[in-house]
Amino acid sequence: MNYKAGLKENWKQFFLLVCITAFVGGMVGMERSILPQLAEEEFGLTSHSIILSFIVAFGISKAIANYFTGKLADHLGRKNILILGWVIALPIPFMIMYAPEWNWIVAANVLLGISQGMTWSSTVVMKMDLVGDKDRGLAMGINEFAGYLAIGLIAYATGYIADQYGIRPYPFYIGIVLSMIGLSCSIFLVRDTQSFVTDQSKGSSIKMMSHVFLDTTVRHKTLSAVTQAGLVNNLNDGMIWGLLPILLLGLKFNNQDIGIISGIYPFVWGLAQLYTGKLSDVFSKKRLLFIGMLMQGIAILLLPLFKDFYTIFIISACLGLGTAFVYPTFLATIAQYTHPSQRAESVGVFRFWRDLGYAIGAWTSGLLADRYGIQYAIIMIGSVTVISALIIQIRMPKDQLS
Repeated sequence: MNYKAGLKENWKQFFLLVCITAFVGGMVGMERSILPQLAEEEFGLTSHSIILSFIVAFGISKAIANYFTGKLADHLGRKNILILGWVIALPIPFMIMYAPEWNWIVAANVLLGISQGMTWSSTVVMKMDLVGDKDRGLAMGINEFAGYLAIGLIAYATGYIADQYGIRPYPFYIGIVLSMIGLSCSIFLVRDTQSFVTDQSKGSSIKMMSHVFLDTTVRHKTLSAVTQAGLVNNLNDGMIWGLLPILLLGLKFNNQDIGIISGIYPFVWGLAQLYTGKLSDVFSKKRLLFIGMLMQGIAILLLPLFKDFYTIFIISACLGLGTAFVYPTFLATIAQYTHPSQRAESVGVFRFWRDLGYAIGAWTSGLLADRYGIQYAIIMIGSVTVISALIIQIRMPKDQLS
């Protein structure tokens, strides 16, 4: 069998994995715009920290699943982990549709986090295996474009369905369809990519890390700078996921408008990555990361200052653009500075910390919102994002590899 890496050479499998990533993203989009409202209207919850507990559960479980997916990818096989992730996803829509109490929603999001960690991490690593070095940024841009475009579109769709037919059960029928298609494609159409890794490892000049977890987290200047920015990126995303719908409810926006604003952020985030992913192949990764994190911070700081739909819509779109600058660049940078045989594990460590940001962001912003108000929580998270941009600028060396 031919194991030559390249986007053109492996476009059929690559495109299939892109479609599967879209299904994975759609599973998150299914609940993105309506779960906070479900908590208030059907379960009578008023504490922001309790409402955001579903994001905390999601973030922690996804972070752990990311780490073990990366750690075990070479031993169990990428395809097997992908299939298992989809099997775990199957009961999630039913649990949300028929949950008699809020703990069921939290439990569903534990499963969602495990499923997302296994499925999304597997597709990311498999695409890296397939494309090689030349178009890795473009490949990651296409990957994240598919996933986050799907989040945005499904978030809008479920918001619209909820506005027309109620919060439960109809919006969650989408998740049933997505999980069944994703599982079927993974079983019958996807091929494992471990042989590509074996082939690429033979000619790699990148030094092996002595301890992948420690080096990716703190010791390697480039990898650790990227990792802290990934954590802060998802920290602010966890806050946006949980508090933005509540902020908009307080401004008397209807479900459809909340769905539009909640959806435009990941929509722009996804769409722009078709450009920013390729940009990370030819432009300074350090500069892209700094600009993107700074844009995010400024957009978040502006959110509490406005109350009209169109201004918040534009701010949300700008937040998505800032995120698009950094998201494919994170993964392309991690892959560029790691040996092929350690790539999956290093990506897993990065994604562990990045998605732990969901839990930290939701928990922190929930506590701050309960104590000081939603506006204060948003300002604090925006400030942390600006600080993260400065850490990139100070800590990360100039790009050394082309």
